[in-house]
This record gives sequence, structure tokens and C-alpha cells, in this order.
Amino acid sequence: MVCVDLRYVAGQCEVNLVSGATGFIGARLLAALTNGGQVVRTLTRKPMATAESVVANLSNRAALTAACGGVDCVFHCAGYAHAFSTLSVNDSVMHWQVNFEGTRNLVEAAGLAGVKRFVFLSSVKAMAEPEELCADEDFPGEPIAAYGQAKRAAEKVILEAGQRYGMHVVNLRLALVYGSRGRGNLERMARLVGRGVFPPLPETGNHRSLVHVDDVVSAIRLVAVDERAAGRTYIIASPEAPSGRGLFNALRAAQNLPPCTWSMPALILHSAAQLGDGLEILLRRRMPLDSEVLDRLLGSAWYSPARIERELGWRAGVSLVDGLSEMLQK
Repeated sequence: MVCVDLRYVAGQCEVNLVSGATGFIGARLLAALTNGGQVVRTLTRKPMATAESVVANLSNRAALTAACGGVDCVFHCAGYAHAFSTLSVNDSVMHWQVNFEGTRNLVEAAGLAGVKRFVFLSSVKAMAEPEELCADEDFPGEPIAAYGQAKRAAEKVILEAGQRYGMHVVNLRLALVYGSRGRGNLERMARLVGRGVFPPLPETGNHRSLVHVDDVVSAIRLVAVDERAAGRTYIIASPEAPSGRGLFNALRAAQNLPPCTWSMPALILHSAAQLGDGLEILLRRRMPLDSEVLDRLLGSAWYSPARIERELGWRAGVSLVDGLSEMLQK
């Protein structure tokens, strides 16, 4: 299904293509672009009530080429969502098919159609795990999980296509993205904290990078038009990187809950996580708490946005307090 207003294809107005426009980030970007008076064509798996709507799978190269016709800029927000390590090989296959092969198909279609600019939403998971260090884009090593491997491979394809087609391309490695109507880990944690069933975490001094969705949108729009961004890869994160305990406290404060004066001992949490690991092996299903979940709470995932701050002057503008308040809005 393709609904295209031919006035724009004729070049009378710049056309932007947003893939994954029904998703969390894609929907925010779509709203920002249309509210700014820009013409937007959407690329989704299901029809949308927009002026220009293309329904296609990222595996359909012919449909992608048609979708890119007359387009000036592609914002590639579609992807197979990353959660936790899977207990099934099917998820690994999907990461590769959608996040790598789908991205390759779209950027090739864009190049062949003469698209001028292409912005790809990657992830900090396309990097090696930094553990307790604060990593920048040059951090050595390769990702070990299927999601990160697919994203890293897609980044390379984007940069190669940019050189071959003379296209302005940019990779954005996003930290944990949160905000209202999100369905990520932080949003789930907030609901559990609000119900009083989330254990008060001990302070370990770890750092967890995150970024509000509105800051992501501002970065996307900036790199699309700033010529200095061409061929670059940028980490998009807030300079605030709270600990797990810091997030717990902030989520309580954002929901007008009194401060919690005690914490669950780390030893108890680690013992419970090991039990969860064993049950997962036995039952072949994910437990609410295992070693991976606990590492996301007590371990670090710390990334530096210094490159984009230095080169383009972008800086996250939504504070943790304001961002959590917005996230908790219905």
C-alpha cells in the first residue's frame, strides 16, 4: 500500500521519510516534523492516517525503493527492539534480519533513489561493554550480544553507502531512551517503584546512561542538517548518569513517595539472581530477577556524549527530574 502526494515527488517541497513511525521514537519524531510544517512520508508495517503512508516490510527491496522515490532525507527509526538476552535463537535471527539486513536494504534503496541524507538510530549496545569506564565512540572491542552485533554491522553498511552514493549519513548510538508512553525498562521499573514492590537498591556507585526521547529527537534533527555530521557516529546520552540507587530515589521522588531509608543488601540480591538463573535453565523461561537484570541495576553502562557536544554543540536539555516527571504522565 502506497499513498503518495505527487506534488512533493515533483520536487516542490522537501520530503522526509520516517521508518518505524508508529514506534516510541519514530512517533515523537513524526510529530515534531509535522508540527514544524515539514512534509513527512511514513514507512511502517501497518497503515497510518498520514498524508503519505507506505506500508512495506524492510525485506521488500522493491517497495523500499518506491518509498524512497522523491525523498530528501530518511530517518531510520524502525528496528527489532532490544530487551534482555533471549532464551530462543529466533530473537537472534530477528535481530540480524531486521536490524542489519533491513537497514542495509533501506539505505541501498535510499542511495539508488538519490536520497541526500540518511540518519540511522543505532545503540550504545553496538559497542563493547565498558563495565565501570565511561566509553566514547572510540572505545575498543566488539559487542557480544546479537542485538549489538547487528547494530554494529548496520552502522558499517550505513557509512559505506554514504561514501558510495555521496549521501550525508549519520549513525546515532542511543543510550537508554525514556519518556511518556515508553515501554522500556525504566518505565517498568517506575511502575514497580510506584506500587512499592521494587526492592530498595543498595548504593554501588555505578553509572547508568540514559536520555529523554525529546533530546533524541533534537539530536536526530540536528545531525540531518549539519554538514559537519556527515559520515560521523555519535553517542546520544545525557551528561547525568545516575546509579541504580539514584534512579530508585529519583523515581520515588517523582511519584511523591517519601524517601526510603534502607536498602536491600547486595548479597541477598545476588543470591536471588543466581536462583533466577537456575530456574531459567530448568524452566526455559525468563525470571523477573536474574544475573542480567541485576547487572543492569547495580552495574554500569556509562557513555560519553562529548563528541557531539564538541563537534556540533548539541547537549541534552532535559534533566533527570524533568524527564521522569514527563515519563510518568499518562
